Amino acid sequence: MAAVRVMVVPGSARTGSLNRKLAAQAAQAARARGAEVTEVDLRALNLPVYDGDIEAAGMPDGARELRRLFATHDAMIVVAPEYNAFVTPLLVNSFDWASRPDPEDGLPSGLASIAGTVVGLLSASPGPVGGMRALIPLRSFLSMSLAMLVVPQTFSLGKANEAFGADGRLIDPAQQKAVERVVAAVLDTAAALKAQAPA
Repeated sequence: MAAVRVMVVPGSARTGSLNRKLAAQAAQAARARGAEVTEVDLRALNLPVYDGDIEAAGMPDGARELRRLFATHDAMIVVAPEYNAFVTPLLVNSFDWASRPDPEDGLPSGLASIAGTVVGLLSASPGPVGGMRALIPLRSFLSMSLAMLVVPQTFSLGKANEAFGADGRLIDPAQQKAVERVVAAVLDTAAALKAQAPA
């Protein structure tokens, strides 16, 4: 069976982002388990704030690229910072656009491409709870609105500004193991679904 293809998506684009650092650890853990990993930079997609008039004038290339990524990957790991105890606008806007493209060029619609994607959730914050408050609405949004399959395992990295060494790796082995547990749950679930899919 082909390797599981997984996107790793940090919900923050800023330079030095703690969530980008945690996403790098998740990507490394996924590669160590034999997955094909695509690290996605949402800022590089250059998506405007969703607006029906913009959509009517022509679907942005970034939205089509996101749809292509969903259509060609089995799973996704989202590493989500917390803005005012909620999901970042960057993440919400990206998913809104990804859901919009119609079928074209042999690819299904945006919503059809997204539905059934296996998802794992991580978060990082300098605060003590590690951004976990954002994961609650994010889980609901992804599973209820977009029909994604979100695994129950999660990890929120508190005091993340103190958690990484000079090499960019997590200092605490227990925290690294927690990341690996989420990654393993995503990859194992996606692999099981691939094995059951019709040839």
